[in-house]
Amino acid sequence: MANPSDTPDKAAVKSYLLDLQQRICNQLEAVDGGGRFAADTWQRAEGGGGESRVLTDGAVIEKGGVNFSHVMGAAMPASATAHRPELAGRSFEAMGVSLVIHPSNPYVPTSHANVRFFIAEKPGEAPVWWFGGGYDLTPYYGNEEDCRHWHRTAADACEEFGAGVYTEYKRWCDEYFYLKHRQEPRGIGGLFFDDLNHWGFNRSFAFMQSVGDSYCRAYLPIVERRKHLPYGERERQFQLYRRGRYVEFNLVYDRGTLFGLQTGGRTESILMSLPPLVRWEYDWQPEAGSPEASLYDNYLQPREWLS
Repeated sequence: MANPSDTPDKAAVKSYLLDLQQRICNQLEAVDGGGRFAADTWQRAEGGGGESRVLTDGAVIEKGGVNFSHVMGAAMPASATAHRPELAGRSFEAMGVSLVIHPSNPYVPTSHANVRFFIAEKPGEAPVWWFGGGYDLTPYYGNEEDCRHWHRTAADACEEFGAGVYTEYKRWCDEYFYLKHRQEPRGIGGLFFDDLNHWGFNRSFAFMQSVGDSYCRAYLPIVERRKHLPYGERERQFQLYRRGRYVEFNLVYDRGTLFGLQTGGRTESILMSLPPLVRWEYDWQPEAGSPEASLYDNYLQPREWLS
């Protein structure tokens, strides 16, 4: 018999997510030192809505968005039922916080984080629910100290949930944030998890909170170390070129983008993750031995950052 204290608590999840959005925005504004997030509240005709917060042309952040959404509908979209056929015929609620930070300085990596909760319900049957999320780092100029700090923080967030949790979700992140058509990873990874419910609601919710709470500890020290480094047009152009990979992944593979579009979500919020400026160049190759080549040779490779 199910433990009544371990039943899904949608209100508790929503309260946490709204608080997380506020805390992350406050800390990002502090590290930027100049920009402020503008809030845009929206409603969805089919049910639910959210609040998008976007910072543009800050002292450090060229474009950043921290979005909260809570949407609902009478039926799950194809992106969800394709690998979960038991969801057919169920109503759903989906809520989460998703963020992407695109700094101006090429020495500051782009970062992405997301934590989310799905629940699908049908009268007379137990709800089907799960948590998902994670975060990943996309450097333009690799730095060993930054990458190890990022992964150390991710491992610390997983530590109390089992010895193999970081290893499993780090591997899943490496596999997920991979551009198959380029045969290269998007960045240096981090954590990715989905369909998490086997621990029960309370422990699964606690893990999602641990991941969400650790994002700023993982990212902000990197921003502080790199935000004042001088750079020139060469570094800027390489940053814009590499941002193209970010666009390609988000429009071709990203589950959150597909889910949002298939559920009739708000396009402006869904595509908030895209950088403000980007460039493509036909068959460009980095010069051998250059700092740009080092990204490909030393960072966009399978690595165990804690060893």
